[in-house]
Amino acid sequence: MASFFAVAGCSNGDWRTASREPAGIAPDPASTPEAVVQVYAASTWGWRGIFAVHTWIAAKETGEDSYTVYEVVGWRQRQGLPLVRIERDAPDRYWFGEAPELLADHRGPGVDSMIAKIDAAARSYPWAMKYKAFPGPNSNTFTAWVIKQVPELNLDLPFSAIGSGYKD
Repeated sequence: MASFFAVAGCSNGDWRTASREPAGIAPDPASTPEAVVQVYAASTWGWRGIFAVHTWIAAKETGEDSYTVYEVVGWRQRQGLPLVRIERDAPDRYWFGEAPELLADHRGPGVDSMIAKIDAAARSYPWAMKYKAFPGPNSNTFTAWVIKQVPELNLDLPFSAIGSGYKD
């Protein structure tokens, strides 16, 4: 019984009021003219955060003054929105109260071409209309798909990126 309360108490409050503020990890685009690609992971909200992370990719082309974030968000489907989210946003936002961890950081020459490949891969994601927390496809399936299409990212997702090995 005590383990139930330990798991049930993992979430700190309401996800609607949990922090989505930038963590201050990404370089300020106003003072960083070079291209930047970063991959992040953060514990999922609530009890799932004990063993699972949500992953996403942030990119800023040379000379841009903002980042584009690439991710899959499952609950968007219930709102009639696309699962694949490609939007200008803070690259290193807390994932509903959970601090992001930087998994990869690429900057400078050659990164603009990497960003073009990331964008093309994100837009051709084969499970864009399908989401299942376990075994996938989910947010980690998306990030793993992009990494596979863009091997220059040179990244293996952590074991806690459940769904990253999903195969249809």
